[in-house]
Amino acid sequence: MPFITTKDSTQIFYKDWGDPAGKPVVFSHGWPLNSDNWENQMFFLANHGYRCIAHDRRGHGRSSQPWFGNDMDTYASDLSELFEHLNLEDVMMVGHSTGGGEVARYLGRYGSSRVSRAVLVGAVPPVMVKKPSNPDGLPIEVFDSFRDAMIKDRAQFFLDIPSGPFFGYNRPGANSSQGLVQSWYSQGMMCGFKNAYDCIKAFSETDFTEDLKKIDIPVLVLHGDDDQIVPIGASALSSVKLLQRGTLKVYKGGAHALPNTAIGEVNKDLLDFLGPSYTLGG
Repeated sequence: MPFITTKDSTQIFYKDWGDPAGKPVVFSHGWPLNSDNWENQMFFLANHGYRCIAHDRRGHGRSSQPWFGNDMDTYASDLSELFEHLNLEDVMMVGHSTGGGEVARYLGRYGSSRVSRAVLVGAVPPVMVKKPSNPDGLPIEVFDSFRDAMIKDRAQFFLDIPSGPFFGYNRPGANSSQGLVQSWYSQGMMCGFKNAYDCIKAFSETDFTEDLKKIDIPVLVLHGDDDQIVPIGASALSSVKLLQRGTLKVYKGGAHALPNTAIGEVNKDLLDFLGPSYTLGG
């Protein structure tokens, strides 16, 4: 399995699928998952001639579980080292949830010299937690309850999330998939305990406002209007106003897990956006 070793000796696992000469698409996953959560999109785009790369964030999946560095600046630094290791150019970055924050922080810190466009899917920017400058955010007590639930019974907590709000299975008439629930649970339990715990602060309290303002490439923002994990009002609707070249597409009735629950539509939107000229309906 391919790994890179970062400057602080953390091993980062990554997948590299498709045509090595194809245009690269780099995927960043959500908390507390890993690169496996992008397999449908990677398989689809690789079969269309693209080179698809996804890493397991530090502390997640098959990567090392370092005690330190579980923050957005370090996540972005790890991604920068992966780009340099693979000598990637003309990249389309795609980030879901926490991964969307990772994409924004990378572009805010390292610029777009290697990146031609980006996609934020159910992403956490600009900032999730409620504060005077973000009155529509979620109270800090919500994220404190996440930490408390992890300490009390992480295994049960990591069953409750996918069984309910993550996939929208708590909605009346929802057609739930036990397989998706089990996949989420399995990926989550691979994540280091402290890494998962620390990442709650990283995805909820990091303010990406200035990062978004700096991004000078086209950015497609995909978000479900029934996202119970990252409510659309304080995230996508705010982000698209801060982006210089942002386009928003709202998935009617869409839950947080769009890459899993709206596979065909997400795949089409990614493929359309990859093209030299792209159009979006809806």
